Amino acid sequence: MAKPTVLDMFSGCGGLSLGFENAGYDILMGIDNYYPALETFQNNHSTSATACLDLVNAVPEDVGRSISKKVDVIIGGPPCQGFSIAGKRIIDDDRNKLYKSFVEYVRYFKPKAFLMENVPNIVSMANGLIKDAIIEDFQNLGYTTVYKILLASNYGVPQNRRRAIFVGLRGTSTFEFPAPEKGKLTTSLQAISDLPEHSVEDGSPYLYKPSSSYQTKMRNLSQGVFNHVITQHKESTIEIISLVPDGGNYKDLPKELHHTRKVNIAWTRLNSNKPSFTIDTGHRHHFHYEFNRVPTVRESARIQSFPDNFIFSGSKTSQYIQVGNAVPPLLAEHLANKLKGHL
Repeated sequence: MAKPTVLDMFSGCGGLSLGFENAGYDILMGIDNYYPALETFQNNHSTSATACLDLVNAVPEDVGRSISKKVDVIIGGPPCQGFSIAGKRIIDDDRNKLYKSFVEYVRYFKPKAFLMENVPNIVSMANGLIKDAIIEDFQNLGYTTVYKILLASNYGVPQNRRRAIFVGLRGTSTFEFPAPEKGKLTTSLQAISDLPEHSVEDGSPYLYKPSSSYQTKMRNLSQGVFNHVITQHKESTIEIISLVPDGGNYKDLPKELHHTRKVNIAWTRLNSNKPSFTIDTGHRHHFHYEFNRVPTVRESARIQSFPDNFIFSGSKTSQYIQVGNAVPPLLAEHLANKLKGHL
């Protein structure tokens, strides 16, 4: 039987695509306007095409001409700059051109289903009017659309990342979201404790044996350690973070150091006994539970559930952005497996 086909819009480095690929889908193309992320996408999805496009101006017909197969599923996470505007259909607001392009691609390709991810507060914005408008926009195209805020740690990801997921099925069927996994959550310690304190050259052999089933899973098919280059902090930074215990934050510091950084997440250490907080794009306020430094790109990727054989391209700053912006592949895989039953 032919694999269901996928078009990934706003693909980034391909976290959503990886989850769908692992669930047995054929990823036709990833589209984004950030070239370093597309380079990573291409290197890790070798049978997929990529297109570096501004999706505000790229018309679906142009993409359609470069795809030889029918598109079964469209996935992606359009940015939401204008989603706080209420009082009219959001598809008509100029600041929602990227969201509008997602809708237009669904209109053009008429897939069997679409999956759109976004920030959790999109559901509550404007007293729910934004969420209602999204559902209405797709209902007008013939899709029965449901939404849910999912917590990634409920699906095997060692991270308490919350995302709003909208899934639409063409026709009258209604998508059922996957149930949370049973059992204990995967902790930060179980995710990254086998990775060393110091930098290693790309492709270096592992220095330590895996100490959890999650680490074993992440190492599967990997040829070594990649993207594990530590950040060189100032001595003053190292001294301050050394005062913060595992799982602690600025409140654990002497009072005179509380305001050394002007953000409420400052000087926060991972808690080794819990899933990580949400991995961001490299703002450097979050530190390793044990080592006096921020997590490396590889450690961040592990926390996002990228396997070790998924290698990130571009500068280190770009790699942090790619990891932080991605949808956790393990969460995506659960959704993709559930969606298969509806296709």
